[in-house]
Amino acid sequence: MAVSGEKIVSVIPFAGFEKELDYRVPAHCAGVVGVGSLVRMPVRNRQCLGIVASLQGESGFPAARLKCLTQLVHDEPVLTAELVELARWMRDYYGASAEAILETMIPAAVRRGVKGKAEKYLSACGPIPPEELEKLQKKAPRQAALFEFLSQQIRPQKKNLVLKRTGIAVASCKALVERGWVKEEARRLDREAYRDELGAGEAVSVIPPVLNSEQQEAAEAMIGSLRKKSFQVHLLQGVTGSGKTEVYLKVLQEALAGGGGAIFLVPEVALAPQTVGRLRARLEQEGGVKTVVWHSHLSEGERFDAWTALVRGEARVVVGARSAVFAPVPNLRLIVVDEEHEPAYKQEEAPRYHGRDVAVYRSFLNNALCVLGSATPALESLRNASLGKYKVNRLSKRVDDRRLPMIHVVDMCREILSKRGALGISRPLADKMIDRFEKKEQTILFINRRGFSSSVLCPECGYVCECEHCSISLTYHRSDETVKCHLCGYRRKAPQHCPGCGSAKIRWKGFGTQRVEDAAKSLLPRARIERMDTDAMSKKNRFREILNDFRLGKIDILVGTQMIAKGLDFPNVTLVGLIDADLSLHVPDFRANERTFQLLVQVSGRSGRGDRAGEVVVQTFTPHSGTIHYARREDFDGFIEEEMEMRRQFKYPPFRHLIHHLFHGPNPEKLSFYAEQWVRLLEEKIKADIEIRGPCPAPLEKIKDRYRYQVWYFTHNVSRLVPKLQSLRSEFPWPDDLVQVLDVDAVNIS
Repeated sequence: MAVSGEKIVSVIPFAGFEKELDYRVPAHCAGVVGVGSLVRMPVRNRQCLGIVASLQGESGFPAARLKCLTQLVHDEPVLTAELVELARWMRDYYGASAEAILETMIPAAVRRGVKGKAEKYLSACGPIPPEELEKLQKKAPRQAALFEFLSQQIRPQKKNLVLKRTGIAVASCKALVERGWVKEEARRLDREAYRDELGAGEAVSVIPPVLNSEQQEAAEAMIGSLRKKSFQVHLLQGVTGSGKTEVYLKVLQEALAGGGGAIFLVPEVALAPQTVGRLRARLEQEGGVKTVVWHSHLSEGERFDAWTALVRGEARVVVGARSAVFAPVPNLRLIVVDEEHEPAYKQEEAPRYHGRDVAVYRSFLNNALCVLGSATPALESLRNASLGKYKVNRLSKRVDDRRLPMIHVVDMCREILSKRGALGISRPLADKMIDRFEKKEQTILFINRRGFSSSVLCPECGYVCECEHCSISLTYHRSDETVKCHLCGYRRKAPQHCPGCGSAKIRWKGFGTQRVEDAAKSLLPRARIERMDTDAMSKKNRFREILNDFRLGKIDILVGTQMIAKGLDFPNVTLVGLIDADLSLHVPDFRANERTFQLLVQVSGRSGRGDRAGEVVVQTFTPHSGTIHYARREDFDGFIEEEMEMRRQFKYPPFRHLIHHLFHGPNPEKLSFYAEQWVRLLEEKIKADIEIRGPCPAPLEKIKDRYRYQVWYFTHNVSRLVPKLQSLRSEFPWPDDLVQVLDVDAVNIS
């Protein structure tokens, strides 16, 4: 029977369904359970975890019939009230399950109830009356000896050392604690809070540079918004090398000076050490503010320590990839999203959220400032700026008036016809690489495809090595003489003869990072060359080691994929070569031009960031492409005007939202049938706020032996459409072997 006035809470259970459940709070948890508390409670015939979503007071349901919470997993809430509200918004906007969202927000170790390691300390609580001490000396001399020892200490002492040194039993200590004469407290080990070897950062100067007029103007505008303590988004658009990071740091210091906390998001884990180095040098050494790191490459223990440091207020700044947007930063006043245009901010597994958009909404919930920075902002952000939702600050020149790199476009069709580009490195690029090596300057070669070559082809019969489980050709890897599928991981030995006709002329076609690395070694055998891609980064911290060596000049040429394309600052790099600029241009995606332009500008921006002027060589089979020419001239406004007009005509994002609905299953006929039935239901039930295109086979029709169909929904109002879709999805008779995935504001539509 419930006691009158017993508290009732609403809990989001980790139980595979979306309904929030009401529970009574047991007496031993009264006054301790709050919004964001992690609890354990009965659901049907099992015990489940859950998050307290609200404190309801008296429920409309008879309290006596409600079940009771079983356990409070942590004494303190594991989520703030605004993070609980953020989870609810993500559930409604992205159509994701609350359980998946909460599991993303809360580290696994925290969900398991792991507590931080602690050392117990003892101290005397004050003088004991002489008569009481005399009685204690007669009845319990060991207790008296322990009390007298602690009374002589200036500060609390470690319990295990005290008992070991005095030879006094634990029972004697416990008796003094129970009588209130000795205080026992647990102190968390400081060294564990920053167990983040991956993000230890790089050595950088502590002395901040003097901001130029554009930087100062942008920083003052953002600081003005910060001081108003109301929600605001600033879009910082600055050419590569214009010093956007220094503007971030200026605003960050202002947020910290006011007692606030901050989140600094970067698109790639590879950028974390460089960013952490800058922040720690400026914030910790100068201001004593701790910074922690948060991303997927951390071990479970490292992420737990970062989480604990933030919850306890030991750290107020977190740097990390997209999941760091959920870090429990106290008094959050600022979120910075660097390179905000990057597709890496979109989560491709459930929950399929966009880190940039979640950052904006979390800033709204906290009345905080959100700063989005990029040399090539996403069209969605530019659209919001044109509508007055975002304020725009521009940096039009590089720091110290350094020149932007000179960009040369090489027609690879001519190179191949003249047999000068057979190794993938054109003659103009090769000549410049040799020149830079002789001058002891550094070169970056970029190709966004790992492996040695993109496919293995027989010129006699046209046979192509394809994956047995996916609709994609296998990539040849010369390091282990295998062909691999980069979708499902399938691999086999590379054939020496054509499996189709038996010809020995079977050969590899196309380029990958391994082949470019080999070509560079053939061209410059004395140069120190390293490759940086997913295959080469299997060892933890390997990418950090390579970047540090490159910064120190131990590497002459760095070959890599998009993980080296943005954000990195190497003053001695004076040449960048884009081996195949067409890779992202000719794909079935309406964002192909935008992504190619962004990539060309970002990669080009790695050159000439020091005192010496930089050059960029763009190798392409379509040298007359408008996108390439806009990038060559750094004509951002011209490109955006043309691209926006195309999007407006076809009503593509950012003029409407795109929701991608993917279906996959083992039987293509069955898949097609149910996809068509689903679209017919939508056309009957939902007639407003939606345009439906499809169903049709996905561009990658089969992955891991499962066939794929897709439907596109275009809408002006996601918040109104998604609940309708969710309701119909729950009622539709989906077969057990068919899986369907809803991706709101989809970035990858392959």
